[in-house]
Amino acid sequence: MNATAARVRFRDSSGKVTHSDLASVSPAAVATSRPWRTFRWHHGQTHFSGWYWSATTSRHVVYESRLELARLLLADFDPSVASIAAQPFYLTASVNGKERNHVPDFLLLDREGAVSVVNVKPQDRLADPKVAEALGWAGTVFAERGWRHEIWSGAPAVQLANVRFLAAYRDPARIDPTLVAALSDTLVGPVRLGELERAWPQRGDDARAAALHLLWRGVVRTDLSAPLSADTMLERAA
Repeated sequence: MNATAARVRFRDSSGKVTHSDLASVSPAAVATSRPWRTFRWHHGQTHFSGWYWSATTSRHVVYESRLELARLLLADFDPSVASIAAQPFYLTASVNGKERNHVPDFLLLDREGAVSVVNVKPQDRLADPKVAEALGWAGTVFAERGWRHEIWSGAPAVQLANVRFLAAYRDPARIDPTLVAALSDTLVGPVRLGELERAWPQRGDDARAAALHLLWRGVVRTDLSAPLSADTMLERAA
């Protein structure tokens, strides 16, 4: 399949619909696009959708399920990600003489300009031949464009729980900037989170918040495969 035969339509940041060959579309323009589909909420719906405020983009990003929200959290937590777009475009292509179309769940643009197209599917859905076929032809088209195609079905429970917890500290406007700067300057060697709190006896809660904010930003790091606690060891990220 030739990627030049694939076409995309997307809504730019002003809401205007733009048409382009996939081979020549601007990743930066698509990365700031509005969701292609219109989202609706109604009583009794079986999925959970909503809006998530992203620290990466400083704006809300839509999700259609709790599984999509989980992948969105991980993208927002990843310091290499520069932009996140949900339902970024409508893709059409001719596959074996049949017209196909596809709207991916997310597009991620990293700080080096590389593009990842993400489709979120529960593990049990991947065994469905129709789902596998749809993801397969779309992945081929994205690969020809030089974009990475990720099919995501979940993450380790403890890691995801930790990132959900850290997301409460993602907004810099809610964290004391003087403490963030002080901890950023002084946190060099490994130190336990509880020790940081005790080092600021009058402002232990604020110090904890500042440390967790630095962890969210990737300034410091820890082992997220273990539950976060006062014994969590923090160290400067490389």
